[in-house]
Amino acid sequence: MAEKKVPLKDFRNIGIIAHIDAGKTTTTEGILYRTGLTHKIGVVRGEGDGATTDWMAQEKERGITITSAAVTAFWKGHKINIIDTPGHIDFTAEVERSLRVLDGAVTVFDGKMGVEAQTETVWRQANKYGVPRICFINKINQTGGDFYKSLETIHTRLSRNAFPIHLPIGFEKEINGVVDLIDMKAYTYNDYADHELQVGEIPADMLEKAKNARSLLVENAVEADDELMMKFFDGGEESITTEELKTALRKRVLAGDFFLVTGGDGRGVIVEKVLDLVADYMPSPLDVDAIWGQDPKTGNQVERKPNEEEPLAALAFKIATDPFVGKLIFVRVYSGQLKAGSYVLNTTSGKKERVGRIVRMHADKREEIDSIGAGDIAAVVGLKDTFTGATLADPAHPIMLESIDFPEPPVSIAVEPKTKSDQEKMGIALQRLAEEDPTFRVHTDEETGQTIMSGMGELHLDILIDRMKREFNVEANVGEPQVAFRETIRGTTEAQGKHAKQSGGRGQYGDVWIRFEPTESGEGFEFVDEIKGGVVPAEYRSAVQKGIKDTVEGGVIAGYPMIGVKATLYDGSYHDVDSSELAFNLAGVLAVKEGIPKAKPVLLEPVMKVEVSTPEEFMGDVIGDLNSRRGRIEAMEDLQGGAKLVRAFVPLASMFGYTNDVRSMSQGRAASTMELAQYEEVPPNVAQEIIEKRSK
Repeated sequence: MAEKKVPLKDFRNIGIIAHIDAGKTTTTEGILYRTGLTHKIGVVRGEGDGATTDWMAQEKERGITITSAAVTAFWKGHKINIIDTPGHIDFTAEVERSLRVLDGAVTVFDGKMGVEAQTETVWRQANKYGVPRICFINKINQTGGDFYKSLETIHTRLSRNAFPIHLPIGFEKEINGVVDLIDMKAYTYNDYADHELQVGEIPADMLEKAKNARSLLVENAVEADDELMMKFFDGGEESITTEELKTALRKRVLAGDFFLVTGGDGRGVIVEKVLDLVADYMPSPLDVDAIWGQDPKTGNQVERKPNEEEPLAALAFKIATDPFVGKLIFVRVYSGQLKAGSYVLNTTSGKKERVGRIVRMHADKREEIDSIGAGDIAAVVGLKDTFTGATLADPAHPIMLESIDFPEPPVSIAVEPKTKSDQEKMGIALQRLAEEDPTFRVHTDEETGQTIMSGMGELHLDILIDRMKREFNVEANVGEPQVAFRETIRGTTEAQGKHAKQSGGRGQYGDVWIRFEPTESGEGFEFVDEIKGGVVPAEYRSAVQKGIKDTVEGGVIAGYPMIGVKATLYDGSYHDVDSSELAFNLAGVLAVKEGIPKAKPVLLEPVMKVEVSTPEEFMGDVIGDLNSRRGRIEAMEDLQGGAKLVRAFVPLASMFGYTNDVRSMSQGRAASTMELAQYEEVPPNVAQEIIEKRSK
């Protein structure tokens, strides 16, 4: 089916990003309702069918967004691809991969809370990808909602360069519209569910405030253009036309460090003003720089412009299992066209794949289309070997785009099927879930034979177990959460690994000298070949590397994988007859066992950045509890409504069950978020306990 054609300049690829419970999904629902895609507004919690973009059973039950839902809507001649992202920190990878392919974002704030912990995290992620944003302060019509106090928290915690483009009319439950500072008109409603806004004059008691806010907006807008600035200095604010002001504001917003702010009720007709801001100020694919990638054949950098005439370059950014059509691959096309029935090259795997069908997603509903072009987002059915971060390209003009990096999951649990019949089903379920979610890992513990699931947090793993049960009918017994400890070295040492066996006939001989030292980054494993001449023949060196790498992955203190180890092969010897790849592999193993224990090995643990918002009366209890968990209090801040924010770094090992604990110590009034900050050395007394526990 062919779609109505919209010029690329009128495309908008935007994400809705925010802290959990700020109202992202409700705002998305409001947008879908106002653009005619739904006939009523879904509610996130309570009665009814739930929100349109929250279509997983767990999302409807828990009232949170877990997967990023991609929806296409149309507004005043613009085609808007919207991705509603999760706010919970355990699903931060969903936000990360969405931002990677989006051109702009609407950041939603809870008007009763202002900037919250996770708001800062998603804001940093958007900064990382240079995504321009507009700010929507939601819930200001509720008791405790305050547009101006929330704006103040944006200024103190995110950016001074945030300026209202609309001012709310009224306060809390009396709010009934906004003053638009561009045309200096009032846009009001009698009921938030009205079908249209009424345009009128600014209320007399707001006129002075509106004029001052507009002057500030104009003053900062003209900085976008030297000519405009001179015109402003010569003729004042009145000399700047509405069109000049809008053009200058758009230029500033697109630079990524200037943010327009509006506010209202995400369920209401005021969402139309948010849609207008998206259409007027968010980037089109043409405003975004051409994308660069690598030619996999030559290694040269190649450019692709957002143009349908260019060769195809597309990035797979998400995988979902659809109950009706199977595996859906969400793709962003950067150049060229992706056509149903065509063959594409997956440059990440090196395999050619056939595009079966292309579907335009409307949350869980779908509409089949013939093709998508540069700048567009849709889902593809039929790709078997394509995973998150893979590049799809024209086979005649291959390109590999920069992939998406995901953090290592710090929490693990052991799972085992309840019955024999669940055994095979569990393997399939885990494989499917791991394909969808790049922060979810599965492996088998060689010592115990147990299946180990690793994820970003307790909620993440809880949801995956629940999905296994619902979607794949797998019943499983689940162990206690375990911390993903790591090992590393702090010192430098040199060691010989010599494997020599002679037992009649051909023997085995491999001899290497290895220098072990910490890597600069403190991450990963690095192998350096410094062999001069042929003391260790080239064909055996990769066997040495493999022997070392496999052994350090098994650890030396307590059997945890080692990170931050650099191994340099600098000398050795070989035998013309008795040397082999196996002998040199074993020599590498022996070098690790000889050298690493002398290189000051230490145990590392994941340390979480924890933020707790709490009423002041419980702050002493919260701080005392964090200290008892080996926490380091970093800062304390005042929040809106007399609440306090406590920031701390706490080892993950002490934080299991913390969400429930902090609620119970605060009569349900405190809330917390945590994310992985870094790996740190475990104190000697704690390390001793862990080692003893592992050796039992």
